[in-house]
Amino acid sequence: MKTRSAFVAGRRRLLVLAGTTLILGGFPFPRRQANAADGKMKIGIVGSGKVGGAIGGAWVRAGHEVMFSSRHIEHDEDLATRLGMNAYAGTPREAVEFGEVAMISVPYHALPAVRDELGDLINGKVLIDTCNPFVWRDGELAEWARKKGAGLASLELLPGARIVRAFNAISYVNMGKAYEQPGRIGMPIASDDAGAVKIVEPLIRDVGYEPVFIGGMDMGKYLMPGTPLAGEHTPHEVREIAKRLRRQG
Repeated sequence: MKTRSAFVAGRRRLLVLAGTTLILGGFPFPRRQANAADGKMKIGIVGSGKVGGAIGGAWVRAGHEVMFSSRHIEHDEDLATRLGMNAYAGTPREAVEFGEVAMISVPYHALPAVRDELGDLINGKVLIDTCNPFVWRDGELAEWARKKGAGLASLELLPGARIVRAFNAISYVNMGKAYEQPGRIGMPIASDDAGAVKIVEPLIRDVGYEPVFIGGMDMGKYLMPGTPLAGEHTPHEVREIAKRLRRQG
């Protein structure tokens, strides 16, 4: 019986011969190497559903190299094939190892499993957290996270990561085409790590949004549906709303 590695290697060779770009971890990554000089990066996505797929697709379009991962490798392979050059598929570990920056876009109740599986890889990694706690889906963990504040809860669930909370308060529906009107909509972000914010802000602009830093991870509780920051707002409106929320404490 072939091992998974042998199967993946064989599949890769067939796909490359067919002109498809599908590179899995353990193989060299050809073409252009992403680097700071051209502003392009390697990004690993854990959770390639509606949000992860839309944002990752926008990054591929902008010229970044993106590896998609989820519980369903076939889905990720299909997504990478559709997106073409600079899109890859792999396991969650492969994606995080691949990325200079990683994005976690999974149901909130899955974050403990992400920590258990990827904790050694996310330590010190710039990590974009798009996850929201919903009691109807995530149960007691969501109740705890909402009481603590989603930002502070994510810090506790993913210790050691350089977290920037973003893409949480806005619908995924328009994410894939936000680039058509760049900067029109403000993207509120929260983090305790100024260096991580500096790295993530250009990536947000590449999706088509104008990043608006609203404060530390204690403000992350407002970056989710049902808060005044939810929905689409201009950058100016985001700043004004955040200012009011900070005054309220």
